[in-house]
Amino acid sequence: MMSEQGLKSPGLEAKPVLERGNGGVTARFGPALPGRDGMGRGGARLLDLYQSDPGRALLPDPEPGEPGSLVMVTTSGGLTGGDRLALELALEPGARVTAMAQAAEKLYRSTASDRPTLLTQDLRAGAGAWLEWLPQETILFDGARLERHTLIDLDPAAEALIGDMLVYGRLAHGERFSRGELFDRWELRRAGRLIWTERQALDADIPALLAAPAGFDGALAQASLLFVRPGFASDSGAAPMLGALRAALEAHPDVRGGATRLDGFILARLLSPDPLALRRAFAALWRRCRAEAGWADAMPRLWLR
Repeated sequence: MMSEQGLKSPGLEAKPVLERGNGGVTARFGPALPGRDGMGRGGARLLDLYQSDPGRALLPDPEPGEPGSLVMVTTSGGLTGGDRLALELALEPGARVTAMAQAAEKLYRSTASDRPTLLTQDLRAGAGAWLEWLPQETILFDGARLERHTLIDLDPAAEALIGDMLVYGRLAHGERFSRGELFDRWELRRAGRLIWTERQALDADIPALLAAPAGFDGALAQASLLFVRPGFASDSGAAPMLGALRAALEAHPDVRGGATRLDGFILARLLSPDPLALRRAFAALWRRCRAEAGWADAMPRLWLR
């Protein structure tokens, strides 16, 4: 007698079951032990780490005087519909970490029956911590479907520099993101209290929205930068940094952008039809922020590769 799995209806073939990725990285850092950093400011030491495919974490030695390092790797080389990837990063009081992605995150085309790719980023920092999240570009291939949730929860005495870049299509191949879906939700909390939230959705007539003067006005890449410091609680405290960021933007005429102070943090936006021009402007602003926070006026070498 045949098993139930061995039975086939006449004229029908079993549909292949596609494997989906469901993993990520969870890491917790504490402050560096005395005498373990080059500048005396303190870096970080790893307390806990859990990783599962397609997420992997690398822990390269930082440059002297720089924060501790965590590098996020997607071992699958990209994500598609139904895949799930999560990053959970927690810094104990006094820990200082630069976390970044090793390469651009590629979102491949999904079928209509696929669930969207789900990315979650949960970033938390205690008092006196420095949390730096520096991703590479997230590239939406034509037909990609992405749902992303980012939560940042900081102690009032923590500092953070958080970035993001989105590219709408494989532009080097002449392909644009003309169909698919993007739902992007961000939340910034201070000691659990919501101080800023934003949602972005693209799911209908995407080419028209990217071209519309009241939309992206021809831009095919966008970037955001959040710089959180206790000193930005007042207009006077944030004014010098706002001036520096606006001056840096003026040096990149092929990028449209602006910077403003909100509730204890600075938010900068960038748009450009050229992803490489956007990347250069983003790096210029990022370096200004790092220098303001007392770190090296330079991008991490891995990010520049």
